[in-house]
Amino acid sequence: MTRLFLTSGIGIMLALLAGCQTMGDAYERIFRGSARQGQKPAELVAITPKATPSIAWQANVGAAGKNVYFPALAGNVVYAGGAAGSITGFDVASGKVLARFDAGERLSGGVGSGSGLVLAGTARGEVLAFDREGKPAWKAQLSGEVLAPPVAQDGIVVARAGDGRIYGLDAGDGRRRWVYQRATPALSVRAHTGLVVHRGGVFAGFPGGHLVALALASGAVGWEAVVALPRGTTELERVADVTSLPSIDGAQVCAVAFQGRVACFDLVRGTPIWAREVSSMVGLSIDARYVYVTDDRSAVLALDKANGASIWRQDKLAGRAVSAPLAFGRYVVVGDLEGYVHLLSRDDGSFAARLATDGSAISAPPIALDLSSFLVQTRNGGVFAITVQ
Repeated sequence: MTRLFLTSGIGIMLALLAGCQTMGDAYERIFRGSARQGQKPAELVAITPKATPSIAWQANVGAAGKNVYFPALAGNVVYAGGAAGSITGFDVASGKVLARFDAGERLSGGVGSGSGLVLAGTARGEVLAFDREGKPAWKAQLSGEVLAPPVAQDGIVVARAGDGRIYGLDAGDGRRRWVYQRATPALSVRAHTGLVVHRGGVFAGFPGGHLVALALASGAVGWEAVVALPRGTTELERVADVTSLPSIDGAQVCAVAFQGRVACFDLVRGTPIWAREVSSMVGLSIDARYVYVTDDRSAVLALDKANGASIWRQDKLAGRAVSAPLAFGRYVVVGDLEGYVHLLSRDDGSFAARLATDGSAISAPPIALDLSSFLVQTRNGGVFAITVQ
């Protein structure tokens, strides 16, 4: 991917600077699409199943278009939406529809939740808040399109604008409580980069390879750490953006950068624990033993959580635009561009099972519903709750 990316870099850069296309227009073709254009998706290998996944229930919430749509878990209800603006709440166990409503706007970044609200964002920079039954609560205007789901905790909604600003909004009325802004490089990836709220902190990755921890109540900077430093002589070569969610486990937080590294830091102080050279656009997951990363060639790696040492590497999904992994008990779950769900053994990365969905890409990370089931959402709007035995 990197070789193709750099070879075509000068022409693309000139087009961007000339205003012929925006970074958003080029994003799917350059960053997401290049792996598929420059590398033929690997044929699926025959496997001997070690687990039995099955679809517990399924539904459709409308196609995602060019965006990535993230479902949100709120207690025993999971909310999912599509580009046209329809949002549906499903009972986690049965898939029964508990709420269905129209946001009244096209959605650009999936669905979030928290503080009793269901949240969504639009390309016009609006954050839309609803109660759990879908009654509109308030609307707030940000400085740019909202590409990732807003999240809420302790009465504060945190949302991210496309220009990199992070806003803290009052969950009661949408009033702005604080805003955080930092300088960004001349060229950065237009990505659906969300943020994580955890125990009174907001953790977010940025262009240029930085990870920042903010105070949820005030937006004050707790610490800033370097995941990766830009390298190379051209602007394209120097793209080293954190384009995925950080992952938190116990006393550490880990993040990974495109054309950079995966790195883990002390959760409270931000001091580095370890770092490894890995490039990823989609992200990582953590369990009690390992950090799992999907790299930019669609290989899934397991690294020792204590020191970053390599444990295993599963590279037989090359070119299949594999999603970020979900650490799920004895397995690691990923989706691919043809809608297949793959279960890998946590111990050695071997294939434990495979399940087909609707044939369209699974771009958002799978989310755990409980100890025995997880959910994926496809590009065509399919929502699949999958149990594992």
